[in-house]
Amino acid sequence: MWTVTFEELEGALAAGSAPVAAAEAHGTLCGALTVDASYDAEQWLARLLPECAADPDALRSRHLLETAYSETRQALSGDEMSFTPLLPADEVPLEQRVAALAAWCGGFLYGFGSSLGPAAGLPEAVREVIHDFGEIGRASVGGDEPEESNEESYAEVVEYLRAGVQLVYDELLAHRAGDGEP
Repeated sequence: MWTVTFEELEGALAAGSAPVAAAEAHGTLCGALTVDASYDAEQWLARLLPECAADPDALRSRHLLETAYSETRQALSGDEMSFTPLLPADEVPLEQRVAALAAWCGGFLYGFGSSLGPAAGLPEAVREVIHDFGEIGRASVGGDEPEESNEESYAEVVEYLRAGVQLVYDELLAHRAGDGEP
């Protein structure tokens, strides 16, 4: 589904002197998109690349970020349930993938909270997912568990993130449409 890889996004953010890494940046985007229908690429880019100006490296970064934005928005709003969080590839050591997963959750919570504004009455399912993402944001690799078990657990958590984000997005459809409280 992704035409921009995690590594490319990480490089683009570094080239553009972004204040956050790829996982957190993508989590922030996803959190904001679940709540705010008007959250556009320019808002996300303004957070990530405040110094973009005419720097050729920053302009390349901008194009990659716009592509990631577009693909994320399309995956969330599509009928195919094709959304997946943008995280490091399976070849990356598990400790680094878990750290990225935790940063992704932190970014999601930031994007969600800063875009939601003052609102009460979130659906129970949304509150549960948000709570769980907070817990996942504190994840680390268990030292006593066999590596295979840790890999399986990681895969299960990534699947939960995928489904949880889609659930939050779907549950808040009326809110994004401006039909009142979430």
